Amino acid sequence: MKEERNTVRVFAPATSANFICGYDVLGVALHEPGDEVILKRSEKSGVVITKIIGDNGLLPYNTDLNTVGACIKMIINHLQLTDFGVEIELHKKMPVGSGLGSSAASTIAGLFAINQLLGEPLTKQELLPFALKGEELACGHGHADNVAPSLLGGITLIRSYNPLEVINLPVPSELCCSVIFPHVEVPTRAARQILRTKVELRNAVSQWGNIAGLITGLFTEDYDLISRSLVDNLIEPTRSILIPEFDEMRKIALDLGALGFGISGSGPSVVAFTKGIKKTEEITKSIQDHLEIKNIGSNGYSSSINQEGAKLLS
Repeated sequence: MKEERNTVRVFAPATSANFICGYDVLGVALHEPGDEVILKRSEKSGVVITKIIGDNGLLPYNTDLNTVGACIKMIINHLQLTDFGVEIELHKKMPVGSGLGSSAASTIAGLFAINQLLGEPLTKQELLPFALKGEELACGHGHADNVAPSLLGGITLIRSYNPLEVINLPVPSELCCSVIFPHVEVPTRAARQILRTKVELRNAVSQWGNIAGLITGLFTEDYDLISRSLVDNLIEPTRSILIPEFDEMRKIALDLGALGFGISGSGPSVVAFTKGIKKTEEITKSIQDHLEIKNIGSNGYSSSINQEGAKLLS
């Protein structure tokens, strides 16, 4: 265990869950945006949130309801620390409800920060079960496709939830992604509730093939295979109807040479995977220009794959 600290500042990145065809089992870490958390030891025992910036007043200061505070409490209780006090500052540097793992980034930033403050008594893998509990608090379902890549970085595969097993997959050297967040609302809970509970076997078989092909393409850096595999037959047909201009954005991305295009997490953000950052930037700008013509505001991000995950800033 490393030396304990009195103050830490950490960053946890946004993520694009599902990697288009891997619903609830694949996730990708981005370089931007993300969240920062500052933790300070306090002479008073207990966990207190002193400041939240960038959330437009949406997030609670109650530490039992805020994922950062709740997860930090879990770690303190797990390690059986008595009379321990900490003050939390949460700096939201990404939009809430965007489909970019906003709650996951906050959760991971909090968990990573308290672990750093205490001298890293737990490994990143040991932090993951606490992150799932944070996701359950945030959206009612403890899934790992956002928290795993935010914590571990890169592209992650959740092979199993019971027991939890997360695997880091290879990242091809030129793989990048364009992410556009249209300023429309698609709540995560609502996006889950509209999904079908039963699917046709032929569609399931097609999806399995796409996931296997995508993973093979990652290992072999076969961008053509990656492109052919980035197709979602199960989730996208239902969820895409909630996102204005979805088909038009897809056409723009594919016409400009994207490897694949789809929904980021539960939306409304969309993601286009590309070979090379210049292509990524071109797609981001073109889709944002299209949305502006349609009087839809947006945030756009062009990123390579973040292979570091959560990190200490100071």
